[in-house]
Amino acid sequence: MDVRRITINIAGRVYPLNVPAAEEETLRKVGKQIESMIKDFEQNFDVRDKQDALAMCALKLGTNAEVVSLNYEKNINSTNERLVQINQSLNEIGK
Repeated sequence: MDVRRITINIAGRVYPLNVPAAEEETLRKVGKQIESMIKDFEQNFDVRDKQDALAMCALKLGTNAEVVSLNYEKNINSTNERLVQINQSLNEIGK
């Protein structure tokens, strides 16, 4: 596996990372999104320091991840229910 050494700058700090080459673009994109969120929080809210902005980012990203997870579970459950109905219909037709 091709591993690359990259640096990500978040809130004025540089973080050196060893990442699989396939993940490099994603990590850079996420780093830029976090930087953008920090700037947005600093401009639009009473943010006293970078730690407050980072905490707000963590809350927003965590909430987004939880919403995606819940929606995924709902979709899986709905799909499973529909497949059970289709299976029952096919079994009735086959009788």
